[in-house]
Amino acid sequence: MDEAQGAGPVTDWWAYAHRHPLRYRLAVLATDAREVVTHAGGWLFDRSMAGWDVNVVLADVTDLRPLQILGATVLELEGPLSVPVHHSWPDVLAVAPDLLRTDHRVHDGVLNCLDNDLVEVVLWGSVPTEFRRHVEGMSHRLTGAARAFKARALAATDGAIGPMSAIEGFHSNTASHAAARGAIGLPSAR
Repeated sequence: MDEAQGAGPVTDWWAYAHRHPLRYRLAVLATDAREVVTHAGGWLFDRSMAGWDVNVVLADVTDLRPLQILGATVLELEGPLSVPVHHSWPDVLAVAPDLLRTDHRVHDGVLNCLDNDLVEVVLWGSVPTEFRRHVEGMSHRLTGAARAFKARALAATDGAIGPMSAIEGFHSNTASHAAARGAIGLPSAR
């Protein structure tokens, strides 16, 4: 996707997903690129390099370059949230906690996914109270390449780059999905 064009429309993503039905899909919902890169950038890069289809759906799509550095496709949040039926579900849904607090559609949809065990859900940061009973803490150890690309992506956000941890922390309902495929640490795409 050309950076000058902006975020891709959700219909392009659906068409792509239907052409590649055997790839694992990771969808990330967040407010902006900096938040995603800061909290989950290394994990996203590692998933992308393992063959996953990584899509980041943002409320603010003004800064796409940091996520493109990590190998993600960027979509605008309103597209997926405006359709009543989704044609394709991700294998893993990662959501920024601030979006759970500020967008009732995201809040209710993620809570429904957790209550009905529809998809693996990953959260970072301070998890809202009503979600805590569904998730447990876990972490992802970043590869050396993930640390390097995350540092480059952070620099592209014009943010200060401090010491970077080799581990990113998350909360997930992985235990309910672990028997199926090893969840967050899945090594490669199908």
